This record gives sequence, C-alpha cells and structure tokens, in this order.
Amino acid sequence: MSERVSDRRREAVARMLRGGRFATQEELLRAVLREGFRATQATLSRDLARMGARRVSRPGGGTVYEIGDDGPLGGGAARAGLATSVSANRSLVVVRTHPGSAPAVARAIDLARIGGVLGTIAGDDTVFVAPSRERGAAALAARLGELLGVRAARAAAARGAARG
Repeated sequence: MSERVSDRRREAVARMLRGGRFATQEELLRAVLREGFRATQATLSRDLARMGARRVSRPGGGTVYEIGDDGPLGGGAARAGLATSVSANRSLVVVRTHPGSAPAVARAIDLARIGGVLGTIAGDDTVFVAPSRERGAAALAARLGELLGVRAARAAAARGAARG
C-alpha cells in the first residue's frame, strides 16, 4: 500500500476521532471501512500508535479513543473534563482526576512541555507534578489549573511541621 493511501487513511481516522466517540478499535475500523479504506485491526492499531491516539476514561464512565489537537495540553485532557482539582504545597503539585484518567493527564502534561515542570508520576486518579524550581509549585499549580479547566487550590503548607 502506498504511503499516500496510508496518509489519507490516517487523516480520515484523525477526523473521525475528532468528530465522534469510538470506544473500541472495532467500532473505529467499521467506520474506516465505511469510508472506503482497506484496513485490518492490526493496521488501525499501528495507525493509532503512530498518530499518538490514546484511550481515555470518560467522566461518566467508559473509555474512548482521542487524538490531541493544537491546544496547550493537546486539548483532550481539559476538554474531556478529566481533572477534578489541582493543589500544591511548597514543593509538589497534585492533580486529582476521575478514576483511570491520571495516566492520560500526566502524558498530556509531559507532552505539553510546560515550563516549570520537571516531571510527572501518575497513579489511577492522582498525578504528582514535580516543579523544576523549589518554590515554583504554587505558580505551576495555577498554570495547570488554568490549562486543565479546574480551580487550583493551595494546600496548607507544612501542617505537621509546625506541630513538630
């Protein structure tokens, strides 16, 4: 198959993902075939990987495939309402998400290459974001809250330290 046909198929898949909700590769494959492209599930799987598509949890339950857009976080994480809160203490930002959504949010943050982010660690519904500067957590939390569409709150700093 020529590279031009593959590119056109991937463009069609990207358009479909931006315009609809596909929970499985089988659903998406049926749509690709209806568009007149020849493809197998294995071909579609490779296309999705090459395009950076991912399965994300929906706030109401279930998962769908999505592909990023040109927004600062690829648009998907904020648009899908995956984050529920952002908070920070003096040295760490914590992003809470709907169950199963933390890996997608962490990946979006990593791929966005936001200034001030050293790295992320994702669990199931929590992302730890390490600021690159020791005292940069509050500003970073505010920026992430803005990008993710949630209000950032500052955690009470060192509650236990004062009680010593």
